[in-house]
Amino acid sequence: MKKSILIISLLFITIFSVHAQNDSTKTFSETKSTTYTTYIDGYYRADFAGLKDNNKTSFTNSSNAFQLGMASFKVDKTYGKFAATLDLGFGKRADEFSYNDKGLATAVKQGYVSFAPNSTIKFTVGKWATHIGYELLDAYLNRNYSMSYGFSYGPFFHTGVRADISLGGKSAMMIGVAEPTDFINAKVEPKMIIAQFSTATSDDKLKAYLNYQGGKDKTQIDVVLNTVITSEFGFSYDGTVCSLAGTNWSSNAIYFNYDLSPKFGLAVRSEYFNDSESALGLGTSVFQNTLSANLKFNKFTIIPEIRFDDATNTPFLTKAQAATGTAGSFLIAAVYKF
Repeated sequence: MKKSILIISLLFITIFSVHAQNDSTKTFSETKSTTYTTYIDGYYRADFAGLKDNNKTSFTNSSNAFQLGMASFKVDKTYGKFAATLDLGFGKRADEFSYNDKGLATAVKQGYVSFAPNSTIKFTVGKWATHIGYELLDAYLNRNYSMSYGFSYGPFFHTGVRADISLGGKSAMMIGVAEPTDFINAKVEPKMIIAQFSTATSDDKLKAYLNYQGGKDKTQIDVVLNTVITSEFGFSYDGTVCSLAGTNWSSNAIYFNYDLSPKFGLAVRSEYFNDSESALGLGTSVFQNTLSANLKFNKFTIIPEIRFDDATNTPFLTKAQAATGTAGSFLIAAVYKF
């Protein structure tokens, strides 16, 4: 770990020195800003077989019960070239997100500090949500309330150091070194290399992200495409493949979002998830389809949702406890963003 930190530190010092020479005529800006983001969400989920174990993805592991998803408070502070973020969460969502932590540590969704010596590069140290995938932890940022298989079995967060570099125009890259996936401190475990390349059209109607993480016995490549077809209709794709000690799992998901009005929209997610090599222990492939509505009342959003999962094997159970390849559920969620 000390050797990795030394190498990265020398790299960052070299980059910083070059840019500092180019920006020697600039003065330190003492611009200050503080922003707060607060929200709370909860849901009721009913599995059609009445069994919570039929849920194989994150954050909705219940049946026939009302649940608090998460109460979240985030503060972003900027002071000139420096910035800091503290993002706290309480509830099932936060607990599952930080599943390797214990006690109060599970409440820290993100905590990091950043330094931007100029407009081209920014260095960040701490814990932050992963760059991999389309879906996000915070419920108010997703159109579907339940999560995909790709999100659930991909990384949740990284802890380490990274550099975000502007490449000019709409293109940028990120590279960093982090602890093993979803660990704050893995001590002697090998570290991970993380990276991203992003670009977009001049009007931002098409955005593309190529994401990567790699380390001992683990390599993951992920592609995300976001398109705005009209002001009412959007389409996104998230494809990922992950190798774990020689066995692979993959996910391909498409998302259709259609807003009939500013107060009512529909979201469809279709995903083909393949763990037939049992890299994750499921030993099956699953085709899942989710239809969600978004009813917006100022800062309050209601999300009724229906979902069906169809597997090639029999990972689910019927009401009679018989193995089956299909499962279905209905949920209704409420999200209030202050």
